Amino acid sequence: MGTISFCASLLLATLFLHLCFQQEVEAQPGPFINNRLRNAFNVIQAFKRRIQSDPKNYTGTWVGNNVCKYKGFTCAVVPDLKKLTVIGVSFNGALFGGFNNRLPLNGFIDRLEDLVFFHANSNNFTGTVPRGTARHRFFYELDLSNNKLTGGFPNETLAATNLTFLDLRFNSFNATVPPKVFNLDVDLLFLNNNNFQQRLPGNLGSTRAHYLTFANNKFVGSIPRSIRNARNTLYEVLFLGNRLSGCLPYEIGYLKQATVFDVSSNILTGPIPNSFACLGKLEYLSLASNQFYGRVPEAVCGLRHLERFNAANNYFTRIGPACMTLIRKKILDVRGNCLPGLPNQKTAAQCAAFFSIPRTCPRRTRLSIIPCTRSLSALNETNADINEDQLTTKAYNIQAPAEAPRTYATLMPHGH
Repeated sequence: MGTISFCASLLLATLFLHLCFQQEVEAQPGPFINNRLRNAFNVIQAFKRRIQSDPKNYTGTWVGNNVCKYKGFTCAVVPDLKKLTVIGVSFNGALFGGFNNRLPLNGFIDRLEDLVFFHANSNNFTGTVPRGTARHRFFYELDLSNNKLTGGFPNETLAATNLTFLDLRFNSFNATVPPKVFNLDVDLLFLNNNNFQQRLPGNLGSTRAHYLTFANNKFVGSIPRSIRNARNTLYEVLFLGNRLSGCLPYEIGYLKQATVFDVSSNILTGPIPNSFACLGKLEYLSLASNQFYGRVPEAVCGLRHLERFNAANNYFTRIGPACMTLIRKKILDVRGNCLPGLPNQKTAAQCAAFFSIPRTCPRRTRLSIIPCTRSLSALNETNADINEDQLTTKAYNIQAPAEAPRTYATLMPHGH
């Protein structure tokens, strides 16, 4: 009886422990192929215990020693060690949440030793990027967009010299963006929808990024003249929704690869530089909701690839035939300006109040510089302006939306 009683007691105790600690028992590993996978297992299991909310049941697959089959993780053989290891994390849209609304990255992203990419858009990660992240020798892509990260700019990313993709948008980062960011050899740099408050760094033009977003922060001051240095690499740039001021530098005209340029919803002013005629690949241009004045740039309206040009809600007073053609084609929007004879313009009183204050741009003579060498007959705008009696309501149509390019997708939390 004593022996039977003891065995029964032992069985009951075992069952009790199994019920109480089922997750931990199921997660016990067998043998590992190598020590890198063993480390990854330990890191992942520690991170698993931080997760309170997992609506898509990622963690339900994080059982057993084969971490390469865990949902959200990618394995491959790293070239220097010739070992199979975890090289990628794909948590986009996982919606993970932690206990007490805390889900830090430390002890996770910095402890997976062989990461090549970490994609975690749309979760509830908190804190900032931990020290040690930059030590990953093959680390190329970091996407922490649409989380709850806070504090200053995550300077740890500056030491990740192999990064080609850095996406920090839709968080609560504040303070300033360090100039060293623009020395990173990235293809994509998305900083939009945070709380950065500063003048744009003077070395902005040093960036090698093809796609660059500053939108919806609190950047102030003018666009640096150094932007000309990005002439061979910059394809799309969004400055919209900040507090930028001053006149546009003529150096923007050097951006010969640019297809998208958006400075809408700032407090920029002045005439548009003639150098914009050199933006030969431009497809989308938005100057909307600023304080630009003078002519709607006729040379811009003559650009061959232009698909959308938004000049609404400014103080333009003159317009030429090429721009009138774009209005009829529903490419150009000039509502809310001071263009006589066109519908949906500001009142005469509003325009008079604006022009009652003397306005000028520093280095104004440079606004006439045309850095490209091709002939531009459209620049003879003085004789090409449309007279008021040529303007009719019938000629004016509201802009039809065109297909958005890549950077505009970043203005949605889940897109890029």
